[in-house]
Amino acid sequence: MGFFEVYSHPALIRYKTSVCTKATLFAIAVLCLTYIPPLLVAYRSQGFWLKRSTYEEQPVIRFQYQMLLVAATSSRGDYVAWSTYPNLNNLLGSNLRIPMVSAREEDQNQDGKMDLLNLQLEIPLLAEEQVYSVQLLLTFSYQLFRMSTVVMQNLAFVQHSSAVPGSQLFVSGDLRLEQRSPLPHRGLHTTYNVSVIDGSSPFASSYDLANIIGEYQKRNLTTVFSCPSPVWTVGRAAEAPFKISAVVRYPVELISYRPGFWEMIKFAWIQYVSVLLIFLWVFRRIQDFVYENQVLPTVPLLPFKQHKT
Repeated sequence: MGFFEVYSHPALIRYKTSVCTKATLFAIAVLCLTYIPPLLVAYRSQGFWLKRSTYEEQPVIRFQYQMLLVAATSSRGDYVAWSTYPNLNNLLGSNLRIPMVSAREEDQNQDGKMDLLNLQLEIPLLAEEQVYSVQLLLTFSYQLFRMSTVVMQNLAFVQHSSAVPGSQLFVSGDLRLEQRSPLPHRGLHTTYNVSVIDGSSPFASSYDLANIIGEYQKRNLTTVFSCPSPVWTVGRAAEAPFKISAVVRYPVELISYRPGFWEMIKFAWIQYVSVLLIFLWVFRRIQDFVYENQVLPTVPLLPFKQHKT
């Protein structure tokens, strides 16, 4: 009659020794060499502590309908300008040109967040005036919610110049977030929720573009309008206005932040365990060889189970 295996399980053999023996010292050394070196390896191999991480989020951006426009009309420094700030318009005098403005924000994917701004400006000019350069400043409200709650006001700066007078400027690009340092992983941050331009100031220096941009760039969080290919159209009719067409998109941003304590521990634990498994396998084989071959004297205890009669 043949036999076949129906079930199997390993037998547990215990190896015992007294306290002050070589086998005890070997067990302590193996314990230390199994758990401490993986920690050193993981730490020295870079990336043990997660000091910075990123996530994606589409910010909530809304155009604030505040603008400042300066257009150079000659190489001698002549210019025309306009803004949505009455105090600045009062300072412009004969250089003031009030344009026709059309602005429309669109939510293309119907997710409740605006995706882009379509802006059209038509600047009336005198017959002898020609536009050689344009500087346009637009302000927006900007909010993030996924990790840190960030509420701020920011701007987009459009600038283009040409040696040939033009009739139209077309720009299309993204309003990108720039960070000098990562955000915290949580909390409310309203430090930059202040107007980029002090519209209540009666002084011309408050509306100088160099001063505005200089102060704005001191911030940790700023936005930059990225337009790689502006289109400058020449050939304006004598009485025709100068036109500016802008498409400002609000893309999904990659936000950098400092992880919290538990996220750091979770990441560090993964690095440690991945190295520890190798050390556990190696020293398990070493211990099997040492104790099974009695390299260090121990007392093996075979499994014993008393059967009831």
